[in-house]
Amino acid sequence: MALPALIPILAPLLGTIIDRVVPDKAAADKAKQEAEASLMLALTQADAAQIDLNRTEAKHRSLFVAGWRPGIGWVCVAGFGYEFLLRPLVPWCVAVAGADVPPLPSLDGALLELTLAMLGFAGLRSFEKLKGVAR
Repeated sequence: MALPALIPILAPLLGTIIDRVVPDKAAADKAKQEAEASLMLALTQADAAQIDLNRTEAKHRSLFVAGWRPGIGWVCVAGFGYEFLLRPLVPWCVAVAGADVPPLPSLDGALLELTLAMLGFAGLRSFEKLKGVAR
């Protein structure tokens, strides 16, 4: 499980433990703030490490290292081209020509989920740029 997914679980758990261990309310509140700050620092460091890794991958000379992210995008484009253009039009064109063709197989929903996830991240990046908080 990744650190970002653990923070919502760990923060309340740490708060409960601190409340039980530290009897003074002010000291407990301070300890909670410090614990939350430590979790956020760890999350920020993990994000920075991932950004550095992404940057290093993007600079790599090998297409198999630097090109996998654009490759996923092009697979999604090809998949949508097949699903929404070729799959409906090829049987129609063949039928107009007087032949019969069995229905072409459909791609499952994983393509849509992957594309929407990629577009969602791109949308968040555009939102950051609009708000002026992009790095």
